Amino acid sequence: MSEAGPAPGVAEARAALSAIGTLPDAEIDLGAAALQLARIDAPGLDWRAGAEHLTALAREAVQAAAADRAADDGDAERRRAVLAEVIHGRFGYGGDGETYDDLANANLLRVMERRRGLPVALGILWLHAAEAAGWEAHGLDFPGHFLLALAGRGKVVVDVFAGGQALDARALRATLKRFAGDQAELGPDSLAPMDKRAVLLRLQNNIKVRRLRDGDLPGALDCTEDMLRIAPEAAALWREAGLMHQRLDRIGAAIAALERFLVLAPEGLQALRVRVLLEDLRQRLN
Repeated sequence: MSEAGPAPGVAEARAALSAIGTLPDAEIDLGAAALQLARIDAPGLDWRAGAEHLTALAREAVQAAAADRAADDGDAERRRAVLAEVIHGRFGYGGDGETYDDLANANLLRVMERRRGLPVALGILWLHAAEAAGWEAHGLDFPGHFLLALAGRGKVVVDVFAGGQALDARALRATLKRFAGDQAELGPDSLAPMDKRAVLLRLQNNIKVRRLRDGDLPGALDCTEDMLRIAPEAAALWREAGLMHQRLDRIGAAIAALERFLVLAPEGLQALRVRVLLEDLRQRLN
């Protein structure tokens, strides 16, 4: 998708992402997919060592799960405590509150190197460990702050950025107001479950947003196109890619992306606006 030929390792990682894009969500290896994304942005790091680290984390989680009878029997709170001890205790991971906006916090290889990261990056480690242990867990589409839920006998909401702290309804409400404003109130959408693709897209969206903020439009477009490799049916991302191509004066690529958006989302106000824009872009090619 990019104009310059990528390094062999980057091309290999992007091919892996395209393969992930063909899989049913349940078959996605979340940790492995995040490593391929990290490999693109940090090609000099040893991604195979990262894979070995994920294996070690999974092994520790399995052993800790087997050693805790209550957790193994389904106690959701004990499951939270076991994973918190493994990830934040034994492996030393934590949220980076000091340099939160550093792009390294959204790159899983850098997160492994620094043992610090964004909530969603830490959440991927939690979800990887929970799946290895055979425990049900999923991300939550919480406004402004990634959380996850662990299930068993009951369910517990976990703030992985805060060392795996459990959040009750009062704490959730306070967290929501901190990130979404004093008028925000908890509703069904606040704790909507996320599938694996959505978690990966949320991870990469952090990179895209920071690149746009820093004026790196080509880098933001590269990130968007990598997201589309994972989620080729994500209509909104095709629209974003088209608009970025337009701003970079890549008219042919803009037209192709916007046409794909209309195939996926042919109705509504956005579709109407895209049709008007496409007419203008086609005239510019003539």
